[in-house]
Formats: sequence, C-alpha cells, structure tokens
Amino acid sequence: MSDPEKGGRAVVVTGFGAVTPLGVGAGLLHERVVAGDAAAPGPHPAVRPADFTATDHLPRNLVRRTDRFTQLTLVAADEALTQAGKRDGAPSPWRSERVACVIGCGLGGTASFEAQQEVYGREGAEFVSPLMVPQMMANAAAAHLSMRHGFRGESLCVASACSSGAQAVGTGMRLLASGAADAVVVGGAEAASSDLVAAAFANAGALSPSGCARPFDRDRDGFVIGEGAGILVLETAEGAARRGAEVLGAVRGYGVTSDAHHVTAPEPTGGPAGRAVALALREAAVAPGELAYVNAHGTGTALNDRLECEALRQALGADVLAELPLSSSKGAFGHLFGAAGAVE
Repeated sequence: MSDPEKGGRAVVVTGFGAVTPLGVGAGLLHERVVAGDAAAPGPHPAVRPADFTATDHLPRNLVRRTDRFTQLTLVAADEALTQAGKRDGAPSPWRSERVACVIGCGLGGTASFEAQQEVYGREGAEFVSPLMVPQMMANAAAAHLSMRHGFRGESLCVASACSSGAQAVGTGMRLLASGAADAVVVGGAEAASSDLVAAAFANAGALSPSGCARPFDRDRDGFVIGEGAGILVLETAEGAARRGAEVLGAVRGYGVTSDAHHVTAPEPTGGPAGRAVALALREAAVAPGELAYVNAHGTGTALNDRLECEALRQALGADVLAELPLSSSKGAFGHLFGAAGAVE
C-alpha cells in the first residue's frame, strides 16, 4: 500500500522542515549532521534551537498566544509547506477539507504551565493567564497549524511519549492510504528545556550527568534533553504527480506495537520492538539485507541501547545487523522527546 511501485495510494514526501538545536531549517540540519556536528549545551538544562527567535518568523500576537513547542511547529511547517508548493497569496495546491494535520507531542506546553504556576504562587489565582490551558494543551500545535493555513481536514495530536513524532507520520500515512485525505502535514514538536523536567529525568537515572549524549558508546551515561520540531508534507503518489510536485522521498512501510510491559522501561526480551521493525519491513516489501542504514532510537542509556540492539537482531538477523551501519541522531541534537521520531 505504501510502496511507490504499488499504485496511486503510495505515500510520498513533498516537503520537509525542521527547527532543531543545530539551527533553523531542514537543509541546515542535514548538512550539520552529515558533517558530524553536535549542538553545544547552553545555560538551559537542554540543547535548544540555535539562533531561534520566534518573532523573527511569526507575528508577535501569535507568539504571545502560543507555547514554544507550537512556535517551533509553525516555523518548521512553513518551511515544509513552502517546499511542497504552498505559497502565500496563491491558491492552495489542495482542497482545504482534504488536508489533515497530525502533530506528535509528548509533554505539551511545559513552559507555559510552569510560568503560570509561578504567577499563581507569587501573585494569586486572579493573575493566572486565561491563555495558559490553550497554550499548554498537547494538541495546540496541530490546532494552530490548521488555523494558520486553513486546513479543515482531521487535526489531532499523537501523544505517545518518545514515539509521538514517528507515530504521527504513521498516522498520516494511514489517513492517505485509506483515502481520508489528499495531503497530511505530519511531524512532532517538543520544548521541554525545564529545570523541573531535567530533575525528574536525572533522578530516574536517564539523564547524562556529563551533559554529553553518546548513544551506543561504551562510555554512554544517558541522554541530553533537546527541543525542536520536524514536519513533513505527505501526499499520495497519484496526487503529487497530478499537480506536478517534486517527490523528495517515500514512506514505504510502517510498523508499530506496544510492549505491554512498563510505562517507560523497554520489554526485556526486545520482542515487541523487533516485531514493529518486522512489520514495517513486510509492509514495505523490503528484505533486511536491502537496508543501507538504521537510525536507531538510541537514547544513550545502557538499558535502551542493549534492548534496542536485541530487537534489531531479532528483526533483521544477527548476520545482517553485524554488517549494517547503525547509529542515533541523538548524539548530534539530544533527545527531542515527542519530536524525536519525526526529526530523525
């Protein structure tokens, strides 16, 4: 269903955009990752998007009414939609009611919540902003994306922790394959560079005390929090061809399972995660030996890295895995939580 050779309902990528700790823009992200660059920590307990000021890209009134994770989404989406052929002042390439927005987010507007909690404690209930709840809702990014561009198809948030961004892409893919939409704007966003969030992860033993992410390295000691957004425009191959859009790539297969084990720790055999990989390969009609590279979740915690390797060993075979290049983008820009799967 998703293979470009399987007909018009195949799912192709016609635009992408990103705001990450490596800078603003998908092109810059790719250039710096390939060059081996890594984001440098700043004064925050996280690596944040370099040189990003929301008001440089968005109207001040919109910035005032949105949390940072929504702002990151809108800037990345503007880049993706422009690349896909949507121009300001020109007719949209798609019927508005046939465009869906699916944005993953794990934590929502933590900055807005914490800021207003301080106001409540310092000044009292009557001074809490009525905008707090609309800012902190995890679906706010998808809602503002829909409003900003007039997209009237399905609009929703996938909130499944660190897999949110990847599952948003998969959900959008299924909307296209079912005929429920002609185009979907999908991805993930997170802005959780918070002392409180960092303290929780540190106390759970997941945060790197050295402040350096080293996935799969023998000296790994946990992850570094990052924030950012990654957005893709997906269409059917038939629709993209009909309007003469440039096809940048394809989403050929998607597989997903649940561990049914623990809310944060991986299932100890790696079996369910391995099955997700096998399902994606089967849908894509791709054999393990055809893979050229695996971009792993690779958080840099000993538990994740070990069990993820075991899952891949089960799905791909030990011989294939031994020869297959494998790494994790989190060494370059940290763990983006709800945005991770989409950016990576």
